[in-house]
Amino acid sequence: MISPDKTGLLKSFLGSLPETVAARLAKAVEIDRLMESNSLPHELILEGLRPVLRGADRHERTPTPLRLFCRPFEDLLFNGARKEKQKGRIARSSVAAVWQWLSQSVAPAETKAYRDQIKDLVLAYKLEEAFECAGAFWPVAGEGLRAALAREPKAARAALGGDLVVGDAEDISLLLCAGSAMVEIQQLLPRPAPLLTDELLWSLRRIYDRVAESKVDAAPYVPVMAMARLAKPWEALKLALLITHQTQDTLISSTDMGLVGDILFCRLEDSRMAIHAARHPDFDVAALLENLRCFTEISTAIVKEVEILRRGKWGQRLLKDRAAVGAVMDGFMERAPKEIAAALPTQKSGFTGASRVPDFSRPANPERVERALRYAKLVVDCKPLAAPGSFGAKLQDALDESTQVLRSYNEDVIKELRTAESGRREIVECQFQLAVELTAMLFSAEEADFLRRRGRAALAPAA
Repeated sequence: MISPDKTGLLKSFLGSLPETVAARLAKAVEIDRLMESNSLPHELILEGLRPVLRGADRHERTPTPLRLFCRPFEDLLFNGARKEKQKGRIARSSVAAVWQWLSQSVAPAETKAYRDQIKDLVLAYKLEEAFECAGAFWPVAGEGLRAALAREPKAARAALGGDLVVGDAEDISLLLCAGSAMVEIQQLLPRPAPLLTDELLWSLRRIYDRVAESKVDAAPYVPVMAMARLAKPWEALKLALLITHQTQDTLISSTDMGLVGDILFCRLEDSRMAIHAARHPDFDVAALLENLRCFTEISTAIVKEVEILRRGKWGQRLLKDRAAVGAVMDGFMERAPKEIAAALPTQKSGFTGASRVPDFSRPANPERVERALRYAKLVVDCKPLAAPGSFGAKLQDALDESTQVLRSYNEDVIKELRTAESGRREIVECQFQLAVELTAMLFSAEEADFLRRRGRAALAPAA
């Protein structure tokens, strides 16, 4: 038994390994586990390597019985929490429960025979034969799961731990029944496929027709599997249009081909919720921009691929999501000029104190500076996303207000550089550097360079 301290150190070390080294180590550990050796803590080592292995090429991994079992549906696996089951998306956490239920209750003899055969073939380096063995097992496992789910729904729910996992088991069973077709799609579209050409589109249509003839319930998963392997997943809507001979969302969404659109809208919803969860003022600007980029990219592409009608189900969802995202981003745009101005020290001026002027007697607050730079980056990087995100007017207002404040401040800091005495000059120069950095972000690199030259010229007489 390894102590918790040593376990933590081991995981930290394994998580820092280069990807190629981690992949080779994982392969050796999995081979050792197949040989039923007890000399290594297999699960502990693989758990420590898992964060590194997420980006590794799956073809470099050992073809274990469970990994080959998952091959027909591996592209539909996802990590993270969920509130409801989305058909065509399978939680990675559900796989272990389904595999255990299959091994212990649904088809224990068949699963044991499959595991033993795969182990022998992999250890003998007969990988092609191992793949063939898995291909023969998929329909056996799929039909067994489907029959068990239909025959004993309450027992299945109890064994799997809830309705969400039961829903995933239903997806898994259908994809296993059409396992050979799913693998054919994987071979046709090496991930990520950059473009869905007409030739690929018609090849996918032929696969769909074959699946519809033999396993009609699994046919809607053909475009879903293709979508998972495309660099631009919304292009899978082209296959849905080709199959249904429809172009409007109201007609497509009412057929089983609407599953592709539902999954895309589910991704939109995930991005919308992540955007809504961002909070002032301590938000992750990179994460917010990435979620906004994902939302606008998918929503714009859906409109281009399909005739979206306002009265349709998809049209209503799109209007609602865009309005929600626009409202959130309006709030960020309204806040941005205030945060940028707050990072530039000012003081009250005049008898009434109604106006404010730059204050060069004290340094800028580091926390406010960091916040201002984040808001400035958000405003600038949002420019290409503002129109599809429905907050273009607010972004322009934020830019106008921020640049007006900064332009005035730049003139004041240049004047102060000419006259500041030695004790005060260090503070002024720090504020000047902040002004240069904000100018580069909100105006341009050329404008910032011009401001630097003006600053050097202002300092020359003092030098």
